[in-house]
Amino acid sequence: MSDQGSTGSSGRAPSLSSDSGLKTPCLLVASPQMADPFFERTVVLLWHHDQDGAAGLVINRPMPHTISEVIEEAEDYAAAEIIWGGPVEKNRGTVITPNEVSSDSGWYLGHGISVSTSMTTLMDLLDAHAPLLLCLGYAGWGSGQLAKEIDVGSWLFADPTLDILFDTPREALYEVALASIGLSPETVWMTTPADA
Repeated sequence: MSDQGSTGSSGRAPSLSSDSGLKTPCLLVASPQMADPFFERTVVLLWHHDQDGAAGLVINRPMPHTISEVIEEAEDYAAAEIIWGGPVEKNRGTVITPNEVSSDSGWYLGHGISVSTSMTTLMDLLDAHAPLLLCLGYAGWGSGQLAKEIDVGSWLFADPTLDILFDTPREALYEVALASIGLSPETVWMTTPADA
């Protein structure tokens, strides 16, 4: 994490539509048939998507560490959980919270959700006992890559509700996210180019 935020002047992340009808923020829910070991049965908070690529945070893979074990300044918060956020920049920390963050230290995504890469913001949230997820690493896609994965059915979409993000046990989050769009792992099938 950084000592300062890395946002633009508005403090609000872009909400952009793609050719696949994708609008951020949203939850990407992996198709039950996805075999990619990085993303099998994952739920990703997608918070940026434009013509240059996309970025998001896996929110349902707890790591076997607590915040106090990886951040010296957080030694008083042994119970706080850390999530594997994705395979890119695995030492980069990003906080997801329903609390407001200042425009110079994070982004407001909409749906009552903010994100920040600021260490100061993390410590302020911990001191306030605010709900948060600390994700290490993130998921990234190059230009057009995510749209192609969506076109073959690798990902489904769900709304990023606060209940799903903060109140659902991590081990149940995948099934809960699917259920929020009326599906279960047994009712979803990916398409392949041969099926098109």
